[in-house]
Amino acid sequence: MGQNIVEKILAAHLVSGKLAAGSEIGIRIDQTLTQDATGTMAYLQFEAMRIPRVQTELSVSYIDHNTIQIGFENADDHLYLQSAARTFGVVLSRAGNGICHQVHLERFGKPGKTLIGSDSHTPTCGGLGMIAVGAGGLDVALAMAGEPFYLTCPAVVKIELKGKLSPWVSAKDVILKVLELFTTKGNVGKIFEYGGPGVQTLSVPERATITNMGAECGVTTSIFPSDEMTRHFLRAQRREADYKELLADADATYSDVVEVDLSAIEPLAAKPHSPDNIGTVKSIEGLPVGQVCLGSCTNSSYKDLVTVAKILKGRVAHAGVSFILAPGSRQVLDNLARDGYLADLIASGARLMENACGFCIGNSQSPASGGVSLRTSNRNFLGRSGTMDADVYLVSPETAAAAVITGKITDPRDLNMPHPQVDMPDLLAIDDSMFLWPVPASTKGEIVRGPNIGAPPVNTPLPDSIAGVATIKVGDKITTDHIIPAGARMKYRSNIPKYSEFVFENVDASFASRALDLKNQGLSNIIVAGLSYGQGSSREHAAICPMYLGVRAVIAKSLERIHAANLINFGILPLTFANETDYDAIDAGDAICIENARRAIESGKPFDVINKTKARIFQVTCSASTRQVSMLLAGGALNVRGNT
Repeated sequence: MGQNIVEKILAAHLVSGKLAAGSEIGIRIDQTLTQDATGTMAYLQFEAMRIPRVQTELSVSYIDHNTIQIGFENADDHLYLQSAARTFGVVLSRAGNGICHQVHLERFGKPGKTLIGSDSHTPTCGGLGMIAVGAGGLDVALAMAGEPFYLTCPAVVKIELKGKLSPWVSAKDVILKVLELFTTKGNVGKIFEYGGPGVQTLSVPERATITNMGAECGVTTSIFPSDEMTRHFLRAQRREADYKELLADADATYSDVVEVDLSAIEPLAAKPHSPDNIGTVKSIEGLPVGQVCLGSCTNSSYKDLVTVAKILKGRVAHAGVSFILAPGSRQVLDNLARDGYLADLIASGARLMENACGFCIGNSQSPASGGVSLRTSNRNFLGRSGTMDADVYLVSPETAAAAVITGKITDPRDLNMPHPQVDMPDLLAIDDSMFLWPVPASTKGEIVRGPNIGAPPVNTPLPDSIAGVATIKVGDKITTDHIIPAGARMKYRSNIPKYSEFVFENVDASFASRALDLKNQGLSNIIVAGLSYGQGSSREHAAICPMYLGVRAVIAKSLERIHAANLINFGILPLTFANETDYDAIDAGDAICIENARRAIESGKPFDVINKTKARIFQVTCSASTRQVSMLLAGGALNVRGNT
């Protein structure tokens, strides 16, 4: 029996376990990436392991998230990252060089390799034929130390693409269609593998848009074949030597096959406040728009921005629109400038931002109160933009450009102009001078630590019994942004006691103080949640900070993959209701008890939880491998590592 692409790469990297869907496997990791919002903690954790140099083929530290330096915290963290990279043999991509996913795709991604990154959109490099997976910072630190990366062996879903995109329809509309089909929940433990004749019509930047935003479906990752389109992209990057063909065998099998006809897709939008709240642009046209943000790691390639430049040439942004432009990398910006397209964009009224995450993570360009913002980024969670009552719509570059011109949501097919033809260049201008390359260990120097940087906190071993309180009860689709906010608060990422003050800030501002009070009384905090708890960012602070506040368990209807792994890494029990209706019988403030907790977790079977306030018992399950059970009993991965 033949193999699909996922099976070929996993088999070549398998360290432990068997390739049977649903079982735990360990794979060798070739490359890692970190970014400054999550990387500081990852390198602090790597330091705690006392490994002198990274053990991977390549590890890259990107400074791309918190590049706005208001206060000393971000600048101090960047100095720490630079000195840590020098010490541990890591490539550093300096602030201004670009967004990690765009830059890694351009300069380092290799077909057939494995990559994990401390950012949930690491699957972007699946557009190059890599197994590229987002993970918590501690998992990345362990991989840098030479440890395998453990994951549930995925069920591989083939998305069969046929046909060809119509004019004014783009790769962003493809992934919005996929989100409409699969939604943001129910896809844990799956990988999307794209195939079919339609694949050959999509360039690598288009494929990367699709794999990038596949993260919103909750899948482990997404992947495209490595073919002549891949070769062309790598040749333009002057890296053709990194090319290898990687195709599924003709008789490969899949857990499911879903057909998508590219020619039938029309311009789409993700409406507030979820990436899977999909509607046609036609159905919402006419809504006034106050802001258009073009860029982010999803749609900031040379191809994307040249397309918009050609649409806007000779036009000026509507008087009511603030037009924001954030190229994905310095390479993109350089080539736009060389080819004259940057001048066209600036002439159209574009406000040129840094080559960084910026508006996507809410640390700049927040919309006006009650404003409507069209963005080419990948998430539109409530409040993520930095304005709680703003409505953010996720759209393609073409739809964004149409709104720049008209000042309202407009189907780009109605612009009464031919769709611009943009082909990927045969050769791009390349300038790698903003990378700092590893130096010999003998010249590594000292690690620089500012006053905002502290040691990563460590949990205590799991007690025999847990006596606590349901400190908060939340609903479905609670994201890591709900749990620990991004934006301006993220500057405290290296200072866990301070950052913990903002846990659930936008849901229940009193949570942190109440949780700390209960912890000081010797009680455990328990979070009760609905479906898809922990979706969104890989930000492990959404586990570390609750752990610091004394959270010992999360009981949810379902949990998303990265967050569940992060909870285990820091000794928090990820529990799911055996019967979802039991969620309705718990109220915030109820006294909760788990007797014989250690024995219950070791058993691997459903076990009882007592709601003392309601005088009732309900059952929960804990989906953890034998390895993860050991971590939970020890109080987290660092405790296990410290005992070995």
